[in-house]
Amino acid sequence: MVAQRELSDGEVDRIFRALADATRRDILRRTIDAEQSVSALAADYDMSFAAVQKHVAVLEAARLIVKRAEGRERLVRTDPEMIARAQVLLERYQELWRHRIDRIDALLAEASDEHDT
Repeated sequence: MVAQRELSDGEVDRIFRALADATRRDILRRTIDAEQSVSALAADYDMSFAAVQKHVAVLEAARLIVKRAEGRERLVRTDPEMIARAQVLLERYQELWRHRIDRIDALLAEASDEHDT
């Protein structure tokens, strides 16, 4: 297994910016299992092809998807490596907050014990 380097602040910013939009999250969902052409993706949204291309560009800049040319088509698929790296980041945040909540619980329990005696 290759060790993953920690995401830079810029990478984290790009990932969160990309995931902040429902259309981009839907594009990721649709390209997890199979490649999709940008044209096929665009056909399912009530927006211009150019707007869908911009969403794809944001996802590509965040490295959440990989785009490749096949003839005249541009095919996109979710990049599972970057999704895994983002998941590790979110798990770290989750652990940090769990630790903080546990500490607050302990402090409240101490305060309650002191009040009862």
